[in-house]
Amino acid sequence: MTTTSPPTSTVLRAHAEDQYAAELTALAAADDRPRPPQWRLSPWAVTTYLLGGTLPDGTEITPKYVGSRRLMEVAVASLATDRALLLLGVPGTAKTWVSEHLAAAVSGSSTRVVQGTAGTPEEALRYGWNYARLLAEGPSRDALVPSPVMRAMETGRLVRIEELTRIPADVQDSLITILSEKHLPIPELDDEVQARPGFNVIATANNRDKGVNDLSSALKRRFNTLVLPLPDTLDQEVEIVRTRVSALGASLQLPADLESLSEIERVVTIFRELRSGLTADQRTTIKSPSATLSTAEAISVMTNGVALAAHFGDGVVRADDVAAGLVGAIVKDPVQDRIVWQEYLETVVKDRTDWTDLYRACRELG
Repeated sequence: MTTTSPPTSTVLRAHAEDQYAAELTALAAADDRPRPPQWRLSPWAVTTYLLGGTLPDGTEITPKYVGSRRLMEVAVASLATDRALLLLGVPGTAKTWVSEHLAAAVSGSSTRVVQGTAGTPEEALRYGWNYARLLAEGPSRDALVPSPVMRAMETGRLVRIEELTRIPADVQDSLITILSEKHLPIPELDDEVQARPGFNVIATANNRDKGVNDLSSALKRRFNTLVLPLPDTLDQEVEIVRTRVSALGASLQLPADLESLSEIERVVTIFRELRSGLTADQRTTIKSPSATLSTAEAISVMTNGVALAAHFGDGVVRADDVAAGLVGAIVKDPVQDRIVWQEYLETVVKDRTDWTDLYRACRELG
């Protein structure tokens, strides 16, 4: 059965392949390089889709990932081999974002996904059963309910597994045969599913969450692991936040000034200084809170600020609009993190003459 995606204007967040359909079509038309089996685009075109560029016909491809080109080339090259790809990093380093766009560019669909949790069963990675048909007809392929992994194997497509390390270890290891032998046994039917060319797995994981299950050495060997770092420079992180906040604001129809968000640089500077434990001028050592303070959280703070400015202000984001979100992102532990934040306010923010409005707004919140 085929389904048609609704227009992107009628959904809160369109799939990557729908939102950027025009770019993918233009890339496919201009792409004359060799493509691996079942790939919609060549590795070169996939990388261009991720990092942006200008096509010979003048079409502008917007960057989906701001960072090292070589890193994305390695990721794409890994998927063109028979080894799965594991995107590793702290929360907020765009692991899910990259995996979604990789799947959209390579397979034309990013919706074959397994969300890893502590309660993810083995059926989510292998297959389950329609118990009404199983009881009525007995074991058969019609009574079998394929997982996203099984569907990807049958069609030669990519499948995404989010938060792999949150899945229980015994469930994780059900991937070993799939990744090494490229087939999925169905012992109840004395049958198997063999992967078609083009099948591969993109998994994401981080080691900052509580309840993480380490991968077994056998499973680790079947992945090419790529660590996605936090943005290298302030300007790079500011651009990522600005782009994502503008896109989110447009999709949420927030009537705010989305082009000149002057508060972004201050929010990103605060996050980077608290993450590193050192001020930007490297003169003052500061304590770091328990929060990750990732780029994703900076995007959340600014999006909340845009909403406040749009609905309760004049549409221009100011210090008062970002202060509450800023404090909420930093103070996760009401005791220890509050001490860290208060010290940072008094020793760093207070002394910056052009940050007086932000200092006052944060102090008013207590």
